[in-house]
Amino acid sequence: MPPSSAQNGRTATAAKPRRRRGEGQWALGYREPLNKNEENKKNDDGLHVRDRIINIYSKRGFDSIDPADLRGRFRWFGLYTQRAPGIDGGKTAVLEPEELDDRYFMLRVRIDGGQLSVAQLRAVAGISRDFGRDTADITDRQNVQYHWIRVEDVPEIWERLESVGLSTTEACGDTPRVILGCPLAGVAEDEVLDATPEVFQVYEDHIGSPLYSNLPRKFKSSISGCSVYCTNHEINDIAFVGVRNEAGEAGYDLFVGGGLSTNPMFAQRLGTFVRPDRVSEVWAGVCAIFRDYGYRRLRTRARIKFLIKDWGAEKFRQVLEEKYLGYALPDGPAPVLDQGLRRDHVGVHRQRDGRFYVGFAPKVGRVSGTSLDRIADIAEAHGSDRVRTTADQKLVILDIEGDRVESITAALEAEGFQVHPSTFRRQTMACTGIEFCKLAIVETKDRAATLIDELEKRLPDFTDPLTINVNGCPNSCARIQVADIGLKGQLVMNDRGEQVEGYQIHLGGGMGLDAAFGKKIRGLKSTAKELPDYVERVLRRFQDQKKDGESFAVWVGRAADDDLK
Repeated sequence: MPPSSAQNGRTATAAKPRRRRGEGQWALGYREPLNKNEENKKNDDGLHVRDRIINIYSKRGFDSIDPADLRGRFRWFGLYTQRAPGIDGGKTAVLEPEELDDRYFMLRVRIDGGQLSVAQLRAVAGISRDFGRDTADITDRQNVQYHWIRVEDVPEIWERLESVGLSTTEACGDTPRVILGCPLAGVAEDEVLDATPEVFQVYEDHIGSPLYSNLPRKFKSSISGCSVYCTNHEINDIAFVGVRNEAGEAGYDLFVGGGLSTNPMFAQRLGTFVRPDRVSEVWAGVCAIFRDYGYRRLRTRARIKFLIKDWGAEKFRQVLEEKYLGYALPDGPAPVLDQGLRRDHVGVHRQRDGRFYVGFAPKVGRVSGTSLDRIADIAEAHGSDRVRTTADQKLVILDIEGDRVESITAALEAEGFQVHPSTFRRQTMACTGIEFCKLAIVETKDRAATLIDELEKRLPDFTDPLTINVNGCPNSCARIQVADIGLKGQLVMNDRGEQVEGYQIHLGGGMGLDAAFGKKIRGLKSTAKELPDYVERVLRRFQDQKKDGESFAVWVGRAADDDLK
């Protein structure tokens, strides 16, 4: 045995406790910025960039834009520079931001609750055609996203949007982003309650307020009374989920701290019952906790999910009630989740008033200004003034009389929008990908569309629910960890030893009753070229081996690894 300190003539001393490094929490006195992003936000609130865009940058052009605005504060109004053409995925993490920047922008229009009138949809469509080279994507946050936007055109775009009650305010940035809501709010036969008033109360009270315009990072919200949980409360920073308490009163259960990216976490229930008239102030309290206690030192830990993971739900609720609300919230019930429900609202279904809604599927959310205008025409011609976006890159038209359902279905499908799509078209999503995104490593939209076409040919009788989510990088904008088949873009080696575009594969993820993150099997990757072959192979094995009523995710959980390759 080695001699002790006493045997060596030295007195043993207790080790000094290591001082924990500050996380940049304002409430604990860490007000000095600890990274460049925090410094930029301290120097000037992102909300102030609007005036500079209108009065300076739109008049003097791209080269006049301050870099701190260009790659920072522009996001507070939904603007990101898009990826310059011709830069392959191997250079994504190598080049400096200014080397990746194009002179054009992506612009995100926030559509809170997914709610659009025909006039609003026409305005969105017109902007796409006039300023965005006819580009438009329906995102999985219910937004519409343009590309090819010039800074010179932004003021006119804002004028057009604001004339119909839309905006891009805090569509991006370290802010409270769009508030998700059920597209069937107020019309669904089986909803717990219509959350529309709460969605717009939070919007009116808090969006664009300097109280919440400097958060540690983005803050994603959902408020919904939907009985199939279409806003995916499990993965939002804050989610109000419709429930009924023991007295039969409709209100909300409160979840905090969900999020995916490279450290996926499901939201935690606080166990409270929030009455509708309390939603706005409770939302503000949770957002303020994030602002004051959120970790600002490292961007990789600057989401509220890390705070609640460290604190736990009990402490978070205590701080919320004692320091931010000044009253205790009553306990409440959890939502009752069902297994295997599709959350996208695709198809024809009866509304509570006897009319029908018609949900339909653009291919991986990709549309155009021209096609959105046609959708507006079709809705109006069939007596509807209400079009909705979903959190699964789909669209819904409300208020169709029963004798006009067949006609509107035919009109939509003539434009390429399927009301009764295959599983593959219905449940495949894709992020923006390398075509426009500076973070992406591989192409996504076209590849996912091609995958859909191939699977429809190869497996025409496949009808099981199955989500296939395609992402261009590890950040999970397309929710790869909670998909049955999640495809994370990366560069891989082909059989000739060449580095090519491909995907790491996650299998068996999902939300709802069997919420789980997809598992990664060692070495399971596919080149982009081989992807249709791989997906076909694993789905045929599923069909051969599944038990009665068994879902793909459950089968993945018990299947041998060799059957998943």
